[in-house]
Amino acid sequence: MTASGLPDESDDLAIVVVNYGSSALLSNNLTAVAADVPEAMIVVVDNFSTAAERMALHALAEPLGWEVVEAKDNLGFGIGMNVGVARARERGARRFLLLNPDATIQRPSVRTLVARSLAEPMTLLSPVVRRSDGSTWSVGADVYLRDGRIRSAARRGTVPGERVPWLSGACLLVTDRLWDAVGGFADDYFLYWEDVDLSLRVTRAGGSLALVEDATAVHDEGGTQRTDGPHSGVRKSGTYYYYNIRNRLLFAARNLPPETVRAWRRSTLPVAWEILLQGGKRQFLTSGEALRAGWRGVRDGLRLSRTPHHADDPDY
Repeated sequence: MTASGLPDESDDLAIVVVNYGSSALLSNNLTAVAADVPEAMIVVVDNFSTAAERMALHALAEPLGWEVVEAKDNLGFGIGMNVGVARARERGARRFLLLNPDATIQRPSVRTLVARSLAEPMTLLSPVVRRSDGSTWSVGADVYLRDGRIRSAARRGTVPGERVPWLSGACLLVTDRLWDAVGGFADDYFLYWEDVDLSLRVTRAGGSLALVEDATAVHDEGGTQRTDGPHSGVRKSGTYYYYNIRNRLLFAARNLPPETVRAWRRSTLPVAWEILLQGGKRQFLTSGEALRAGWRGVRDGLRLSRTPHHADDPDY
């Protein structure tokens, strides 16, 4: 153990965050994490939103010694994380705690995740993720191959059918060895489902997934994408609806056999409606944004799913 209380080699840990107009969240959340784990390198990839936001981020980061990587435009989550991990590796990091701007994690949980990564370098690790009110946000989830619906891992055993397990990208710990084996996040999701895709590719590369029940992160649900309110049943952004609906079919086209893709296509409309209903029915009375975003997600997802886009195809 080091004098700081983390396992040996924990000084090769980087905390990587992708920012898009969220410097206020970072001020509340990442500053607390960084203070609690001062030996960790902090890398923030700033997907460009406004000049004022970029200035605010630098004003926050520079006195604290954080590494800021400036993107010329909005790269999305997956590419942003890939850029951040690459910068952290250049500076000597070998373990990467991938963290959302609206998430926090305390030192004992970081210590637990790092210790597990030392013992299992080919395991993608996630803590239990809770909301700020203490309720459970994620204990992992499953995609059911019959129709492409997502259900919490807590429902395993109650829903029949073959499933693909995955871990939420809100907080993940990955080693450089595993990152190299999977090649990081896929470039083409922009937002949502890239963590599902990563989880599947981890298992296909001979790695494994683990929910570390002795570690906990806190996630302010949708802090970067909701329009108001902290829980489901409250209107979410058009971005949320569009990419969740679109990327479900992109994931199928990238990873699943043609007969499964066809089954997911057939269930597109009911599943899209279920995604829209996560924001409640009242939203439809005040704005057409959700329905428009849903329609575009269906249209573009069906288009993308007409042709297989295999995850191991270097030309995709």
